[in-house]
Amino acid sequence: MNKITKSMYGLRYFDEIAQNDTVIHKLNPLVKLLASFFYILTAVSFNKYEIVALIPLAIYPSIVFNLGDIKVMPVLKRSLLVLPLIMLVGISNPILDKEAVVIFENMVVSRGILSYISLIIKSTLSVMCGMLLIATTSVDDIAKALGSLHVPKIFIMVFLLTYRYTYVLIEEFSTISTSYFLRAPGQKGIHHNLWGPLLGQLLMRTYDRAQSIYSAMCLRGYQGEYYTAKNIFRINDYVYLILCVVFLLLVRFYNVPVILGNIMTGAF
Repeated sequence: MNKITKSMYGLRYFDEIAQNDTVIHKLNPLVKLLASFFYILTAVSFNKYEIVALIPLAIYPSIVFNLGDIKVMPVLKRSLLVLPLIMLVGISNPILDKEAVVIFENMVVSRGILSYISLIIKSTLSVMCGMLLIATTSVDDIAKALGSLHVPKIFIMVFLLTYRYTYVLIEEFSTISTSYFLRAPGQKGIHHNLWGPLLGQLLMRTYDRAQSIYSAMCLRGYQGEYYTAKNIFRINDYVYLILCVVFLLLVRFYNVPVILGNIMTGAF
């Protein structure tokens, strides 16, 4: 199985687990979208030197993993794919900000290192939150939630069609690459002389496939509008959203680890 096929099955994995029947999956998609938005907003709003105060934010993903019956490693692997980019973006922090600060009794580090670690933690938690949203909510449900927020329909359609066309592109490329390697056994990679012809063939095949999909949509009544059912909120949805907001407010405005440490050491 080549890397492209593995990537395709990796994308399919999230679509499959999004159809599970758990407590989290049954929640209204708008509630999960709002909870994810508030979570990411809370994470990025912390001071750039905060590290300890970010630790309680790991509670929310842990709860979603457990209630949604989601395996940790597949989500974690895909969340860490952006880690090299994050590290590259913040690599200048330790160089530019060299002011020393004492974090423990005898441990002195620069503020740049603190901001660098904080950036990595914030970004990783935010990406993981987005991954968990996709793992617990189908793309159609996310589109429905965006429609409930009165996002312009053109943006929703572009989002949906782009997501679906990505599958078409990957599937066609997987077919072409499999055919190539069956005709060239033992060869490592595709010869550079064939990159142009294969790319042209890929675009033509995906275009024809997309046209077939669009024709099928039109035969089923599609007229340029994306219709969704009305979002119905239940008690569980309100309770989940309220608890998430209260938790995020507590974490944001109170340094929970420090408070717990003071209580345990008898400082209060």
